[in-house]
Amino acid sequence: MRVEVEILRRDVGRSPCWARYTLEATPRDRVLDLLLRIKGELDGTLSFRYSCGQGVCGSDAMTINGRNRLACKTLVKDLGPRIRVEPLKALPPLKDLVVDMEPFFASYRAVKPYLINDEPPPAAERLQTPEELARYGESTRCILCAACTSSCPVYWVNGQYIGPAAIVQAHRFLFDSRDRGFAERVKGWLGGRNGVWCCRNAHNCTEACPRGIDVNRLITEVKRRILEEAI
Repeated sequence: MRVEVEILRRDVGRSPCWARYTLEATPRDRVLDLLLRIKGELDGTLSFRYSCGQGVCGSDAMTINGRNRLACKTLVKDLGPRIRVEPLKALPPLKDLVVDMEPFFASYRAVKPYLINDEPPPAAERLQTPEELARYGESTRCILCAACTSSCPVYWVNGQYIGPAAIVQAHRFLFDSRDRGFAERVKGWLGGRNGVWCCRNAHNCTEACPRGIDVNRLITEVKRRILEEAI
């Protein structure tokens, strides 16, 4: 089939503009395949990020036909003959489909996404039951692609909002039976004016997640945990 790919192009010091490329594709081709062909055969100046190509690294998240998706997991057959590709919204654009991820990772670091436990370590490992592991298992599937955060209407208007992805990372440790960093995280950015309470339950984050995480439910669980601890 013949497909037309429209890409929002931008460069430093220039206004953004749409560029159109027409090429042959099969229904099973991925958007990433098309971008690689455009760069390799039609326009070597096109810039975008990708790495594993298997939906694991999250580096090729972009807005495709109006929805945040991974280019490596989005098939032509699900889009049709006209495909529009834009960089993720709300994150500072750098060049073409490449955005500055530093604000996103600053929020990630702010929730202290690591185990906090100052108790004397046991002789072996800190054991957990299967049920304790399952309590936070869903949040470990996050690949930090920023598809959820950049789809959030609160984040669009408040770039200081910590964002859904960071809250999911906080959830992973707040519900880990081995962790003792609840107060440290909540007293920081997570419980502050731009933290979890900014969420308005738009559910865009859940719809955008390429890993099928129920992001909105995890955010609600974090809110409930904070309230339960306060009570």
